[in-house]
Amino acid sequence: MAPFSRETCGIPTYPWRLAPDGLATRRQLRALGLRPGGQPVVAQIERPRRRRGPLVAYLYRTDLAKPVRPMTPAKWAAVKRALAARRICPGCGLDRGYTISTSLGVCVTCVDAPALAA
Repeated sequence: MAPFSRETCGIPTYPWRLAPDGLATRRQLRALGLRPGGQPVVAQIERPRRRRGPLVAYLYRTDLAKPVRPMTPAKWAAVKRALAARRICPGCGLDRGYTISTSLGVCVTCVDAPALAA
């Protein structure tokens, strides 16, 4: 085991920014154009948080990582349809040109309509 590591839940746990070379998080792999590719978690890094306990990120071996699969035309079309659906207001049914807020549930015009009627 490398210095500064300890075992937590059966896997090595390293403090934040002290993981050994050759290990990377999912985000770090993605930045390199890689994905875990079905390999198991090798270790984890832990960053202390003040209130709700530590933040944990899993680490994967970079030498076993596989290249990211390219987006197909069908996947691009599905993403385009999903983003378009998020712009349609369920209240008035219009495409507003912006993503409808999930906290409001409807477009700003529909939220303000009762206030204007009063």
